[in-house]
Amino acid sequence: MTQVATDLVEILVCPETKQPVRLATAPELASVNEKIRAGTLRNRGGEAVKSELAEALIREDGRILYPVDDGIPVMLVEESVEL
Repeated sequence: MTQVATDLVEILVCPETKQPVRLATAPELASVNEKIRAGTLRNRGGEAVKSELAEALIREDGRILYPVDDGIPVMLVEESVEL
């Protein structure tokens, strides 16, 4: 598992609101991955999220999650997930 560099997370912001983001906690990831396994999680572009997440970034207000793919944050609004 690749991990997002902490210094990178410190400079990233939500492309929509410009709020800072933080790494998702283990319980947050477990909750999201449970929904992915159940087939009930869709991204904001309307597509089903099919792969479990090892890492993710969560917007400061806790409402939006951005997936991290092989250590690379996917900071696209349509790929984000409402929490």
